[in-house]
Amino acid sequence: MIRIEVKDEGYLYNIYHLVKAFFPSEKVEQRIFRELKEDACIHIEGKWTRYFGTSGAADKKMSKYLLDRKVYEALAEETGHGLAWGILTGVRPTKLAMQKIEERMEREAFISWFGKEFFVSEDKAGLAYDIAVREKGILKRLDTRQGYSLYVGIPFCPSVCSYCSFSSGSITVWKNVVNIYLNALCKELRYIGSRMGARKLNTIYIGGGTPTTLEPEQLERLLTCIDELFSREHLLEYTIEAGRPDSITEEKLRIIRDHKATRISINPQTMQQRTLDRIGRRHSTEETINAFLTAREMGFDNINMDLIAGLPGETCEDMRDTLQQIEALMPDSLTVHSLAIKRAAKMGQEKSVLGYVRDLGEQMKDPARMAYEMSRMIAETKEAADRMELKPYYLYRQKNIAGNFENVGYAKVDKAGIYNILIMEEKQSIVAVGAGASTKLVLPLSVTAPGGKDGKMTTLKRVENVKNIREYISRIDEMIERKGEWLWR
Repeated sequence: MIRIEVKDEGYLYNIYHLVKAFFPSEKVEQRIFRELKEDACIHIEGKWTRYFGTSGAADKKMSKYLLDRKVYEALAEETGHGLAWGILTGVRPTKLAMQKIEERMEREAFISWFGKEFFVSEDKAGLAYDIAVREKGILKRLDTRQGYSLYVGIPFCPSVCSYCSFSSGSITVWKNVVNIYLNALCKELRYIGSRMGARKLNTIYIGGGTPTTLEPEQLERLLTCIDELFSREHLLEYTIEAGRPDSITEEKLRIIRDHKATRISINPQTMQQRTLDRIGRRHSTEETINAFLTAREMGFDNINMDLIAGLPGETCEDMRDTLQQIEALMPDSLTVHSLAIKRAAKMGQEKSVLGYVRDLGEQMKDPARMAYEMSRMIAETKEAADRMELKPYYLYRQKNIAGNFENVGYAKVDKAGIYNILIMEEKQSIVAVGAGASTKLVLPLSVTAPGGKDGKMTTLKRVENVKNIREYISRIDEMIERKGEWLWR
């Protein structure tokens, strides 16, 4: 057991996540103890107690930064290994790279600066810089002032995967509610459509959940609603998450094609059948292959596939076999996620996946070994992406991600997912509808903080919809009213 004590609550977040990155399987207790002789204390039961202070720091921000550095160095010394992303605990390391590129910092200088300031490895620093360069080029195509993107959430799946923390439910449970949900969803869409005026819609993303859990007539109804309400004059990308292969049919693909979606996802997560069975994905590897080939035959020329590295019980050899099967299909983009331990911990609540949980526990007992295996898997995915001529174009991280690694999207030169970049870089407003959907509005600073230079500086305003499906339906007018205050100021 590890105990963290800090004088100030503001120090706790980063220290906690650094400790969990070095000791993912340990229970960590936290408390505020203002009588500490230093700013923070970490006690590892049976090993050591260390005190950390940052006296003389110019301000609170600098004090937190110095404390993070000291904690990191002590934990690295204790464990005998570092972390790929150093002291960074945020989910968007490319934002820092983007800022430095805008300041005209060259690649080698950035790699040196990133390593010195944040202990980020040379490999990861270079990855962040290269992705930021590609993102910057893609973002030039967008109107970040008058443009916006639309997200539509469908919170239903064929079954709920054991590692998943998204607010979605099994379609078998919610089957009789879907049409009522679509009533509310279309009402929210009609409101958004009426408020956009001359705004330019640049991307549409229908996700969830799994949108293709909708019956064909329900999918047709939703896509027709969107067609009627939103102009495509400025549309650059229209993505629909076909997602789970067991929800995809030729009829649904035909509907998606007829409504002129430009990008779909068919997501196996792994091509190892025993793993699919254990994590609750009720489809076979053959269904994945058949769904992909059917989509290709129907003319879809921008297909993404998702994989997860670090699924408990899987080895580097399993990942290599999965990648070989993916290479045979040649998707246009590949998104590789590192398993997030916070999500995986929820699997302990399900008796049907106890073997999976045991495997996870064994992996977490040896974080250095886990980091080594993860690094091998990630290296394998990079090599496979290179062979498929897919280049990294976006990157994000999650709290408690296995081995302190990252999620990377690879794509052909002209097939990068624009919406994926926008959700990370927050350069354009994203208006989101549906249960659990989060609207992010990029506004001139003067709107929320008078005194800012209108049009020169921006702030991000979040407007959240409730996650509970029944509450979303019953409170749809409230969800609309929440947005009405800000659309469009």
